[in-house]
Amino acid sequence: MSESLDPITVPDRTVEGFVQEFLRELHFGQGVDLSRASTNDKYLALARTVRHHLMSRWMQTLRHQGQVQAKSVAYLSAEFLLGRQLDNALLAADIDGIVTEGLTSLGIDLDDLRQAEQEPGLGNGGLGRLAACFIDSLATLSVPSIGYGIRYEYGIFRQTFVDGWQVEQPDTWLELGSPWEFPHPEAAVKVNFGGSTETYIDDDGNARTRWLPGWSVIGVPYNYMVPGYRNGRVNTLRLWSARAEKSFDLQIFNSGDYADAVRAQTFAENISKVLYPEDSTPQGKELRLQQQYFFVACSLADFLDNVLPADFDLTKLPERIVFQLNDTHPVIAIPELMRLLVDDRGWSWDDAWAVTQQVFAYTCHTLLPEALEVWSVELLGRLLPRHLEIIYRINDEFLAQVRKAYPGDELRVRRMSIIAEFPERAVRMAFLATVAGAKVNGVAELHSQLLRDKVLNDFSAYYPDKFTNVTNGVTPRRFVRMANPALSGLITEAIGEGWVTDLERLRELEPLAEDAEFRRRFAQIKRENKTRLVDLLAARDGIEISPDAMLDVMVKRLHEYKRQMLKLLHVITLYDRVTSGELPIDQVTPRTFAFGAKAAPGYKMAKQIIGLINAVGRTVNTDPALEGRLRVAFPANYNVTLAETLVPAADLSEQISLAGKEASGTGNMKFALNGALTIGTDDGANVEIRQLVGDEHFFLFGLTEPEVADIVDAGYRPSTYYANNATLRRALDHIAEGTFSGGDRRVFEPIVSNLLHEDRFLVLADYQSYVDAQDRVEAAYADQDGWMRSAVLNVARSGFFSSDRSIKDYLDRIWHAEPVAPPFV
Repeated sequence: MSESLDPITVPDRTVEGFVQEFLRELHFGQGVDLSRASTNDKYLALARTVRHHLMSRWMQTLRHQGQVQAKSVAYLSAEFLLGRQLDNALLAADIDGIVTEGLTSLGIDLDDLRQAEQEPGLGNGGLGRLAACFIDSLATLSVPSIGYGIRYEYGIFRQTFVDGWQVEQPDTWLELGSPWEFPHPEAAVKVNFGGSTETYIDDDGNARTRWLPGWSVIGVPYNYMVPGYRNGRVNTLRLWSARAEKSFDLQIFNSGDYADAVRAQTFAENISKVLYPEDSTPQGKELRLQQQYFFVACSLADFLDNVLPADFDLTKLPERIVFQLNDTHPVIAIPELMRLLVDDRGWSWDDAWAVTQQVFAYTCHTLLPEALEVWSVELLGRLLPRHLEIIYRINDEFLAQVRKAYPGDELRVRRMSIIAEFPERAVRMAFLATVAGAKVNGVAELHSQLLRDKVLNDFSAYYPDKFTNVTNGVTPRRFVRMANPALSGLITEAIGEGWVTDLERLRELEPLAEDAEFRRRFAQIKRENKTRLVDLLAARDGIEISPDAMLDVMVKRLHEYKRQMLKLLHVITLYDRVTSGELPIDQVTPRTFAFGAKAAPGYKMAKQIIGLINAVGRTVNTDPALEGRLRVAFPANYNVTLAETLVPAADLSEQISLAGKEASGTGNMKFALNGALTIGTDDGANVEIRQLVGDEHFFLFGLTEPEVADIVDAGYRPSTYYANNATLRRALDHIAEGTFSGGDRRVFEPIVSNLLHEDRFLVLADYQSYVDAQDRVEAAYADQDGWMRSAVLNVARSGFFSSDRSIKDYLDRIWHAEPVAPPFV
């Protein structure tokens, strides 16, 4: 071993070596022998054994980066939806065969241990899963990087259904231990809140400001390994957990006030307790802002004080790091860096601002105005008084430049101000990120265009070179290679192994779409994947579906703009056609409508829609007139683990958001890469998917974004569509008349009223186009051989949607960093 490498013994990569180390972990790590070990004991011993195969490379990666000091990427994200770690580690370390054989020799089934792993629910959906895909690709491409986020004790809630209604339960992912994390309390960071500021004169006679905090918490880092795919590099994800400065007061405890003795600990730990606290209350809003500042303050302090060398010249910071802001949640990092440079290190304002403007870049993930975070001046000033002062100065200097560029245009100045004046004084975080960031990017071609032309149009006119696009992607390691092993084997047999890190090579499959034997094997794999899903849903949820039915899937966060209601209206329409006698049952294509979605705890309409989906499912699934040909499946608590089985099984992918509302979507990419055809609007990355796979292999419907704008501007009246479309009217009347609620008209009345009188996302306007597209789906699916040809071409033409390609685009267009080959093979 080279002297430059840490003196860590590399594990024996043989079956015998693995068995020996596994038993040692079981004995000395868990304190049990094999005959007495529980499944969890064996899982924890296996996880620690597997991580040993990555740890020496991790130490070497850290040492090498310290030596070369290459430019790095710090990915700041409030969410990292990682999924289970065991299989990813096995794949990256290339020891899955050794482990399987070794466990089998001990009479242990690897699948049993896989099930013991609790998925860390540290994300809500696409944003957090994208962050996880990106750090995977950064490691696979050998880019020096670190992810920074929050170690939520409970994560996103665990969804259960009671009488069909969503009920949130704590996500106790840490209950049985987390062998993939490394706590480092000795590297804790102090984070301040509240208090006031004061002005003083420094030794050089300059007026300075200091922050006098009111209270503090401690951030404890937990490190996770992020292995590249079989390339030796292991990057780091660092998640922060909040602790009190003084967690226990013995004097108060001895006086008998046991609750007050740990009050400070409880208060501090609330910050990292739950992902996205319910923020419809003032207390919830305050806690969410605390979370955001907590993790960026920890992260910036960690990077400046611990990652950089002690003698590093901070004027060269842009040559060493770029902080990527994953949406608006980490944007408070901008005034925090200014505070650290100006207040703590004594820099001039201009010097600090020059550096700050070069080290941040901002990814916007939304087109919905309400999703662009704003924080009231009152709350921000009370919680972070110094940061509010810094934001005011940034805004003052920026608006002076705007006035100079657009003399006399005060309306434009008001529109571009970081500080909104109505309905309350508030800080617009997306504006702050745009002013301070070196680059602003959208996440699909259409989204980036709308970002420039509509959402941030004043800024794109003022900063034309700041705006760019990076279309999202997904990691092929987890969502093809791991999730769909049979298809991965077929692809590798056809084109070789290189596609796993060069997904554009899937293009080599195109000629095989015309090969009848390849299509037959492809279809067989799809059915096997369905059977795998059938077994999982039966065991996990008690849901019974048929592997012979078309699997029509809509899985995503429950939000009205994603239009789960449009999908549900189609289900009701088919139900009505059959039960009314309009459509003979023998002409109905057997179809399973699979939904997966969580609603934010305070989102009442989303919860109503979940209740209605389950109510329709109860009716459809038990009506003998349908002869089981139509079924609704809504497994609770959809997560990455379930996605890894469901996505490979899907025939039809529902991507039906209102045009101009979905930023990108990554679920659409996962489905296409696994051979599902898409029914969708021209929205988000659907546009690019359709262009790549071809119109004849994509079921397009609905209004375009300009048509949506025209209808809304003209005064949209959804009741007109209800009055003029008898099929739509019958579907809505079924809901209104209580067909799915035991005759109780009141239960789902809010949904009906919303659709008839507001319908903000034009469900009724797109209904007929959607139903017509579904008729085309039925006709296409009837030709199974033709369908499989389209499915193969979807896989072959979707290689663009690799997160590896996304990261290469970030490197080229935004970060200007280079991969660094590790000093080992």
